[in-house]
Amino acid sequence: MTIKLYCFGESGNAYKAALPLHLSGLDWEPVKVDFFNGETRKDAYRAEVNEMGEVPVLVDSDTRLTQSGVIQMYITEKTGKFGGASPEETREVMRWCFWDNHKLSSQAGMTRFLMNFLPEDKRPAEVIAFAQGRLAAAYKVLDGHLQGRDWMVGDGPTNADFSCCGYLFYPEPFGFVRKDWPDIDRWLSRIEALPGWKHPYDLMPGSPADRV
Repeated sequence: MTIKLYCFGESGNAYKAALPLHLSGLDWEPVKVDFFNGETRKDAYRAEVNEMGEVPVLVDSDTRLTQSGVIQMYITEKTGKFGGASPEETREVMRWCFWDNHKLSSQAGMTRFLMNFLPEDKRPAEVIAFAQGRLAAAYKVLDGHLQGRDWMVGDGPTNADFSCCGYLFYPEPFGFVRKDWPDIDRWLSRIEALPGWKHPYDLMPGSPADRV
């Protein structure tokens, strides 16, 4: 049975699930969630898809999973890919996934939304500036970790890479300038070179261009 991933192109958290799912070779298809018209806030979505009112959601026969990190773990369980080559590497992969969710993706997602998807007169400048400061600290940690490394953990791509890159391919401004971080830039280029890699707007349905 084809795996379904409830997602939309603008969601970096959905991309963190969609990219390893796509690169794993599993049979899957995206199901577009109309976030910007309020689908995730409706009672039907919360009752039938995800009580948390979020994406991504993976449905594989009787298995229904939410949260990108859990979905990444499931892909690893089914394929043996992206989880680390040893127990030590597996723990290190999880360490960086937890770090990303707390320090990087949470700040990047909020800042990108405030700067691009709210009306200009409703964008809170002080909140954005504070979040960008936290993001700059996170970029410094990530760039430093990647010095002398091809991948976040071990000798190949893992869920740590797919988690930490989740928002960094998006074109909308949120305080990340790729050329300012040479080791991040090199690492992102390596991810882009993976066979089958796709930009989030090509991998999942939905983009800002649809709403112009």
